[in-house]
Amino acid sequence: MNIEELRNFCIQKKDVTESLPFGDDTLVFKVSGKIFLLANLEGPMRINIKASPDEVIDRLEHFPEAKPGYHMNKKHWITVDMQLVTDIGRVKEWIDRSYDLVCTKKR
Repeated sequence: MNIEELRNFCIQKKDVTESLPFGDDTLVFKVSGKIFLLANLEGPMRINIKASPDEVIDRLEHFPEAKPGYHMNKKHWITVDMQLVTDIGRVKEWIDRSYDLVCTKKR
């Protein structure tokens, strides 16, 4: 998955906006004003996504592409090294889950 594919996957979700609030090197996707995904635009592609605390632990233990959330609350966020991903479908599910978690908090 490259940055264009990631963008297309995220932007098609309901109420999603994109912006560069942290500078030109970090693309941020929000739903209803809350961040659900950050992606770097320079260097090897990595994304930060939200997860439940139990999901964070499981992903860190079982998936080499998952790392503690870079510059994020490590209890609720993971960083995914996209160069290590072997199953794009799984990452899309993780992105969907991040989106759902943020949507649920807004209700």
